[in-house]
Amino acid sequence: MRTRLLPLLIVLMAAVLLALGVPLAVSTASAQQQKVVVDRIDDTARFAALAQFVTDVPTTARPMRTDDRLETLRRELASYYGVYGIRAGVFYRNASSMANAPDDWVLPNTGEVREAFGEALLSRRSHDPQQVWPWQRSRLVVASPVIRDGDVVAVVVTDSPTGPMRSRTLRGWLLIGAGEIAAMLLAVGAALRLTGWVLRPVRVLDATTHAIASGRLKSRVAAAGGPPELRRLARSFNEMADNVEDVLEQQRAFVADASHQLRNPLSALLLRIELLALELPEGNEEIASVQTEGKRLAQVLDDLLDLALAEHAEADLMLIDVGRLAQERVAAWAPAATAKGVRLTGDCPPATGWADPITLSSALDAVIDNAVKFTPEEGAVEVSVAADGDVCTVVVTDTGPGLTDEELVRVGDRFWRSGRHQNVKGSGLGLSITRALLAAGRGAIAYEHHEHDEQRGLRVTVSVPRSG
Repeated sequence: MRTRLLPLLIVLMAAVLLALGVPLAVSTASAQQQKVVVDRIDDTARFAALAQFVTDVPTTARPMRTDDRLETLRRELASYYGVYGIRAGVFYRNASSMANAPDDWVLPNTGEVREAFGEALLSRRSHDPQQVWPWQRSRLVVASPVIRDGDVVAVVVTDSPTGPMRSRTLRGWLLIGAGEIAAMLLAVGAALRLTGWVLRPVRVLDATTHAIASGRLKSRVAAAGGPPELRRLARSFNEMADNVEDVLEQQRAFVADASHQLRNPLSALLLRIELLALELPEGNEEIASVQTEGKRLAQVLDDLLDLALAEHAEADLMLIDVGRLAQERVAAWAPAATAKGVRLTGDCPPATGWADPITLSSALDAVIDNAVKFTPEEGAVEVSVAADGDVCTVVVTDTGPGLTDEELVRVGDRFWRSGRHQNVKGSGLGLSITRALLAAGRGAIAYEHHEHDEQRGLRVTVSVPRSG
């Protein structure tokens, strides 16, 4: 869950930082350009003041004064260009030059400079230039009119390079970017802490749920931090687990007590039936049927008691040689298989696993018993042991009639027996007891089809962990 929640928080925080950083970057670039534009306006106003009283044709009364003003204007323009590298000039209405720096700079016929000149002829300063971005190599043009007696007699034009301005803008952007990165790192750190704080109870709850689902009913959610809602959920989960465990314990106790208490009356009833049979003619079918059903009921009660004990008992796990144990069970069942005419073989190399020896022996007995029981005469039952990764498996295959897909889903359910096997001795609890015993020791049992001679037998796989 953290891998899904954390990217979502990071994307949202990145969107917020971008929403703040982009306008700030645009504002920084605009502020830098506005500062330059204001400086150029001040410069053009000063040059316009110097050029205001420079006449087109000097008068005979004050020729030297007029020449002095023009020379002063030219020196100012040349000094301005030499210091700042900004081209500047004063141009008459007919676009001829009054004074300019550098000397070879003339008013072009088209372009941004000409447009600014034309606006200034209308007795107003040229409009603000378009925004210049750090990646654009454009120039900044500002033009102001020179007005005398209410008329525009000339225009002051400055053509500024934008390199320094773009460099300052870029430095500002780098600072903003560094701030954004630092803020993003802080946000990611905060998101990690936040998600850890929020999801810690969820992880604990998930681990406890998995433990309970695996059969460790004593597992509970430990006290942890997190939001109050999750802490309340953890307490409610523990209460629910306690109630479920109590109900299951009551069910197990009831089954065990009922099975135990019914055995004595049933034993007495069977004894009376035996005494009654002595008074009836030998070979009476009704009394034989009653005896058979009574013995079957006794077997069911014994299996119910075993199932209740299996679900309640805790496995005593130890590291054992599963191959050796399986070979012993094959040898133990060999006489029964031979008596039925079934070939029982085992391929049981040494393989270690963690299991309760008694539990695993009982499970293998139940599986091999079923395989031999349902395999027809001259059939075969094979037992093989293998170690695969973290699991050690015992596979029992037979050449019996097998099960249908619908039956395969239900095999192992309590009291369930295939309709084709109702006449075969059994209570339908053997595999349920096996599954309960294995689950207590973190083992498992699985069923699948076993193809042989274009027919389906049954493959039963008993697995135990290889690590404790």
